[in-house]
Amino acid sequence: MKRIKITIAYDGTKFCGWQIQPGVRTVQNELEKAISRITGAPVRVYGSGRTDSGVHAQGQVVHFTLPESRAEVPWQRALNAIMPDDVTVLDVAYVDESFHAQFSSIRKTYVYTLWLENKFLFPCRRNYVWGCGPLDIDALDTAMKYFLGEHDFASFQNVGTPVKNTIRTILDFVRLPGENEHEIKLQVCGTGFLKQMVRNMVGCLVDIGRGKAEPGFVRSVLEAKDRTLAPATAPPQGLCLSHVYYGEPKSGGPESGRNESRIDGTV
Repeated sequence: MKRIKITIAYDGTKFCGWQIQPGVRTVQNELEKAISRITGAPVRVYGSGRTDSGVHAQGQVVHFTLPESRAEVPWQRALNAIMPDDVTVLDVAYVDESFHAQFSSIRKTYVYTLWLENKFLFPCRRNYVWGCGPLDIDALDTAMKYFLGEHDFASFQNVGTPVKNTIRTILDFVRLPGENEHEIKLQVCGTGFLKQMVRNMVGCLVDIGRGKAEPGFVRSVLEAKDRTLAPATAPPQGLCLSHVYYGEPKSGGPESGRNESRIDGTV
C-alpha cells in the first residue's frame, strides 16, 4: 500500500464545506469522485480539518491510501485535468504510512480578510472579504494580543463538534496588508482550533474595532468560558485556511513532513 499526501486550494463559495454531506456539494466529495474515477474504485480521503460552507483554502492537506499497483499515477496532472475549476492540486508526495493529514499536524495558519470601506466593495472581492467598514486599528492590534498563548477558548467555540477539552494555544496573531488599500488581513497561527473559533475571534475583534468594547474585553470573555458573552460569528467568506504544518517547521514556510518523496516533479 502507498500513502499519498496532497495539498489543495479551493474557492469555498459554491461548496457546502469540506466534509461529505448527503445531497450537497462538498470538497471532500469532489476529490473522492475524481480519485475514484482515476483508480476505478472508491477511495476515502482524509483532510487536515473541516472548513465550513463558504470558507476557502490555499493549503488544505489531504491523504489517502492505495494499493501500490494503483499509486504510480502523475496525480497532480491527472487530478487537475478532471477536477472542477474551483479546486486545484498544488503539491503531491508519497509519505510514510504513519502520516495522517489531521492527527500528524502540529499547527495551522488561517487568514481572515476585512474590507474597511463602507461606501463600496469591489465585486471581485465580494466572496473573499467581510465588508465590516472602518475600524479602530490600534484597538484591534491591542486586542489581538490577548488571544496569544494557552487559554480555554470555550467562549469562542460554536456547538456541533464534541471535543475532549477547549484549551488551545495561539502562537501568533498579526495584522497584514490586504490585496488593496481597502483591506487588512488578520493572520492567526495555533496548535489547534475549535469549531468556528477563528471566525468567533474575528467577530470579537471587529466589535472592538467598531468601539463597542475595549481591547481588554477579550480577556474577560476568555475567562468567562461562556459563548453567550462573545459577539456574533464573523461571516465565512473572509476566512481562508492558509497553511498546515507537519514535523519540525522551517523558517519561512510549512514543513511538508518526514519520509516523503515527490510525485510528478512537484516541489
